[in-house]
Amino acid sequence: MATLADYGPEVRAEVKQVREVVAALHEQLIKWNLVVWTAGNVSQRLHTADLMVIKPSGLRYEYLTPSSMVVCDLDGNVVDGAESPSSDTASHAYIYRHMPDVYGVVHTHSTYATAWAATGQNIPCGLTMMGDEFGGPVPVGPFRLIGSEAIGEGVVETLKQYPKSPAVLMQNHGPFTIGKDAEAAVKAAAMTEEVAHTMWAARQLGDIIPIPQEDIERLNDRYQNIYGQH
Repeated sequence: MATLADYGPEVRAEVKQVREVVAALHEQLIKWNLVVWTAGNVSQRLHTADLMVIKPSGLRYEYLTPSSMVVCDLDGNVVDGAESPSSDTASHAYIYRHMPDVYGVVHTHSTYATAWAATGQNIPCGLTMMGDEFGGPVPVGPFRLIGSEAIGEGVVETLKQYPKSPAVLMQNHGPFTIGKDAEAAVKAAAMTEEVAHTMWAARQLGDIIPIPQEDIERLNDRYQNIYGQH
């Protein structure tokens, strides 16, 4: 089995940098109330090798450091790290193998998004910010058990049907989000919880007014291609 010492200096330098990024981004999950205790995880794929950096399993967030992050290959095998990797490692690896443009994956159990997942419902697209970020509803994926590639398979299958969405709510489990890097996936996780909460509140007041698909397309195009700094 390969170890990090088998890789060249360019790869080892990127591993060091990505460990720092991934460790810091776990603090954002706490900041935005997306996780409790040891639940949830962030990973980022390397550009210089078929490796990823992911949170260790069962470690409390206040104890996470760059050195505690675990380096795995894209089959989920540990390449470097003193801790066991997240129980979702095989699913993260599956997503990276089957979605080559994805370089960041996040899983949370954030309250309102997970409530939609528990009822097996898409979050309906009733907000312009949903058109912006998700290009439509936030979809629900199938029920799959933890500990194998099965959840990753469900994420990939679902997002093929919703190619503009960076998020999927795995039924009875919780949200998984993807991005061009781990920070983008964390942002998508925070946005998923925000719209889940707002759409839940809207349901208490009455029927949600759907946004026409052609307007969703315009919103998404503007946000993805014009909004912000380029």
